[in-house]
Amino acid sequence: MSAAGVLSFAQQGWEQVLAKVKWSVVYLDAACAESLHWSCGSSRLLEAVQGPACSLREFEPGAIGGGAEQPRAVFVLSCLLKGRTVDTLRDIVRRSHFQYCVVVTAVSHAVHLTANHVPAAAAAELEGQQPVFEQLEERLCDWMGNVNYTAEVLHVPLLLAPAAPHLAFTPAFATLFPLLPGDVHVLNSARQDKRKLSSLGEVDAAALTPELLLHIRCLVSGLSSLCEHLGVREECFAVGSLSRVIATDLANYAPAKNRKKTSTGRASVVFVDRTLDLTGAVGHHGDNLVEKIISVLPQLPGHTNDVMVNMAELTAVQATEENQNVIAPGCLAQSNDTSAKALWEALLNTKHKEAVMEVRRHLVEAASRENLPIKMSMGRVTPGQLMSYIQLFKNNLKALTNHCGLLQLGMATVETLKHPQTAKWDNFLAFERLLLQSLGDSTMAVVLNQLLPMIKSPSQRTSEDYSPEELLILLIYIYSVTGEFTLDNDLREAEERVKTALAHVFSEESQLSPLLQKITGCDSAINLTFPKSQNSVNDVFTSLQEIARARTLMRQFKSVYVPGNHTHQASYKPLLKQVVEEIFNPEKPDPVDIEHTSSGLTDLLKTGFSMFMKVSRPHPSDHPLLILFVVGGVTVSEAKMVKDLVASLKPGTQVMVLSTRLLKPLNIPELLFATDRLHPDLGF
Repeated sequence: MSAAGVLSFAQQGWEQVLAKVKWSVVYLDAACAESLHWSCGSSRLLEAVQGPACSLREFEPGAIGGGAEQPRAVFVLSCLLKGRTVDTLRDIVRRSHFQYCVVVTAVSHAVHLTANHVPAAAAAELEGQQPVFEQLEERLCDWMGNVNYTAEVLHVPLLLAPAAPHLAFTPAFATLFPLLPGDVHVLNSARQDKRKLSSLGEVDAAALTPELLLHIRCLVSGLSSLCEHLGVREECFAVGSLSRVIATDLANYAPAKNRKKTSTGRASVVFVDRTLDLTGAVGHHGDNLVEKIISVLPQLPGHTNDVMVNMAELTAVQATEENQNVIAPGCLAQSNDTSAKALWEALLNTKHKEAVMEVRRHLVEAASRENLPIKMSMGRVTPGQLMSYIQLFKNNLKALTNHCGLLQLGMATVETLKHPQTAKWDNFLAFERLLLQSLGDSTMAVVLNQLLPMIKSPSQRTSEDYSPEELLILLIYIYSVTGEFTLDNDLREAEERVKTALAHVFSEESQLSPLLQKITGCDSAINLTFPKSQNSVNDVFTSLQEIARARTLMRQFKSVYVPGNHTHQASYKPLLKQVVEEIFNPEKPDPVDIEHTSSGLTDLLKTGFSMFMKVSRPHPSDHPLLILFVVGGVTVSEAKMVKDLVASLKPGTQVMVLSTRLLKPLNIPELLFATDRLHPDLGF
């Protein structure tokens, strides 16, 4: 079990794909392209193809087919081979001249049986057979126009986008987000003949929508493959309602039974619902450069975990509007550049100031190796100083090529340090600190009244004021850190004042951002009337009140707020920190909120006997590997905190932090106000 377990798992999967792609046109969907991007890079795929760059194409309904000189195709897909996905596959193959088709799916055949409503008992009898894949192979030959042509359908678990040895994401599940108390009403509306759920505590797999349950099963299939690669039998634990459903499904995943019997290693897999602590996700406490980079730079198109870096400064192309798409953007993932990868991992694991100095050190060393005329300067690192080092590489093609990855990270740092949003980061942090102190001395109504003057219409706002999206981030912070509260008259009036001010701001916007379009249901500012805006804001506040109630069912992790006293200021204590501290509590008490999920009769008997006999219940600190999976996203700072905390509390324990996505503050309102949380689009 190596420290680079997540990376070797991802790379092993891609090696299986690369073995199939020689002289082929390769179609990838967005999630698989992102996994490739972080695992081994598109250049590695192009090398394996041994053809021109146009051999790589996006898998979409309008994708160009293969010409007469392109007889081979490989489709690499993250989803189930069903519905619209198969329709797109059919259309591309029919308009092509393929004679050899390979379809790789990241979803196991067992889950395809579930998606096709094959009962569990019948599926168990099909062990070793793959009728769904075989049927698609026959159809592919039909679509190619000759039954003697070759078609192959196989499963490769391309689940992860590994950002570091201890950190990885699941691009295909980037929109998976835990439930909130209000979702119980929606679930109950579909349970017409069944007993109604009274709270999230009663939610189990049977209560979820079929789409969400199938989405979870796809994730579980990938996680089971990861455990197989690591050679471990996993013990599953959960903190939160959706995490409990996922953990239970993984613990009882039928295709893994034989693997678990023969695995020699052991691991604890702890799932945690993001909604139990949104404070850390929208807060600005993280003193980390990477966190700022992903917050201020534009997202790389089609990706959820990387950004675009403007590289035009290193070229002779003039910075005009018509030239803005001439130069391909840089990015953060540098999977094939050893030096850049070392810098990237240093940036993930150091504080902002040290990280900027590390960027300077790497640039100076690279310039020295290339014998570039560098002028050394010590002291504080400035964007101008870094830019002067980067410019040395500009007209030297060999130096540019040798250090391309490093220069991308250097330019990302310069752009971030110069970005006006970076200066605003400190404003957010100041408000959050003020808020934490106010909560100890004041009521929630007083806190909301402090926010009121910050809500300004477009005509009154300057660049230093908060946009509507930023106001939503502040509100999420307030309601998440406060937790459950009593809605008295003062608070009701304060909420109404904030609601009215926010509704005016929404309705006066000249252009609606994608987030405001999602929240209001209007694609144009012209259509957003004040009454519509009021209705949208009312819905927002319903969600905010649900965020405050998210920890209601917790007994131990009831709060993330630590009140101040005469020696310490009030502070925020991340839920993930509380969970890790409890896991490695030296007294090893039975966890209260970290729920062990049973994997069958033996575990149930063990749990039952432990009530009156000395039978030790499974504990998450029992094993040498801890896999912490945050459902709904994790920040760079949180991943570093978990890694450092485990190293200090129980040295020698290996930890992997997995999550559905890498988070920046704006992601949370996007996920929170998504209308399809209970009905994910599975492509059919």
